[in-house]
Amino acid sequence: MNNDHNTGGDVCYIEPTAELKARLNPEEWKVLVESGTEPPFNNAYWDNHAEGVYFDRIDGVPLFASRSKFDSGSGWPSFGTPIDPENLTQIEDRSFGMRRIEVRARKSGGHLGHLFPDGPKPYGMRYCINSASLRFIAKENLAAEGYPELLKLFD
Repeated sequence: MNNDHNTGGDVCYIEPTAELKARLNPEEWKVLVESGTEPPFNNAYWDNHAEGVYFDRIDGVPLFASRSKFDSGSGWPSFGTPIDPENLTQIEDRSFGMRRIEVRARKSGGHLGHLFPDGPKPYGMRYCINSASLRFIAKENLAAEGYPELLKLFD
């Protein structure tokens, strides 16, 4: 895992276009574009236990597999590791008087959530991700949705 914390140099932040605003619902816009946070325990995937893959809501890049999802008790989907760390970027976040590591989708620039060093073994990390930034596709639907290569994540 790359622990070099990006301070924003190569981050492709989202251009808030009318087309993007038309594609996202208000909560997705708030989270992905305005770096907001959805309510804990009141979001689509915090309690999802189905096998499958979580994709970037904006551009469909696969980000997390259900195999690394765990119940953190935080009320948001939590993952121990991404499918490919190169699909994410980490940015130091000093908002609200805290020092955290923000996680963004590298290609789309969308805000996903934050990274904390309190995850379970063997990962040790907790990617605390907003459901509004994700699209879930169940394992049995991956091939039909055009992602047959991701079935190998469940072997």
